[in-house]
Amino acid sequence: MKGTLIIMVKEPRPGRVKTRLGRDIGMTASAWWFRHQTRHLLRRLRDPRWDIVLAVSPDREGMQSRVWPRGFSRMPQGTGDLGARMARMLGRVQPGPACLIGADIPDITRTHIAQGFAALGNHDAVFGPAPDGGFWLVGLKHPHRQPPQFFKNVRWSSKDALADSIVTLPDHRIARIATLRDVDTMDDLPMT
Repeated sequence: MKGTLIIMVKEPRPGRVKTRLGRDIGMTASAWWFRHQTRHLLRRLRDPRWDIVLAVSPDREGMQSRVWPRGFSRMPQGTGDLGARMARMLGRVQPGPACLIGADIPDITRTHIAQGFAALGNHDAVFGPAPDGGFWLVGLKHPHRQPPQFFKNVRWSSKDALADSIVTLPDHRIARIATLRDVDTMDDLPMT
C-alpha cells in the first residue's frame, strides 16, 4: 500500500515562522530562509512511492496560500499543541502507513523517507532522531489506530521530546532511522 508523507508547514511570514531562528538572524531573514528551504525540500522529496500532503498553518491562510507549489494536497493543522496537531494530521490521511516531518531539515533526502517507510514494514512506529533530543520524522504503520495518549504530556522543544513521545506508544515496536538536524537557531544552519 502506498504511504503518505505529511509535511508540516507554516505560512512564511516574519514573526510567525522560525521565530527562534529569527531572534538570531532577524524575522524577515528567517521567514525567507523557511520559504526557500521548504520549496527546495518539496522539490527534493517528490517521489512516486508516496503521496505528499502539506499540513498547513494558519488554517485559512495556509489553505489559500500561493506560496506553496501547485500539485500538493493540503489540509489545515487545526488547533492545539504540536503533539495534538501531529496526531490529528496522521489520523486524517488515507489508509496505509504515514510519515510526518517538518520542512526545516536541510539534509533530508528521498532515501531518508524511504528508510522511514521501510522501517514500518516490520515495526509499528518509526522515529528519526534529532541531535537535540527531539525528532525530525515520526511514522505509524496504522495511523488510524493511534493510542489515545499519543503525544500527550510531551515536553516539546526539549532534550526529552523523543523519549517522552516514545512513552506515548506503549506496546508498539519502534524503529529508529538516521539522526538528522532540524533548524531551530543560527547554529543549526548548514554551512555552505
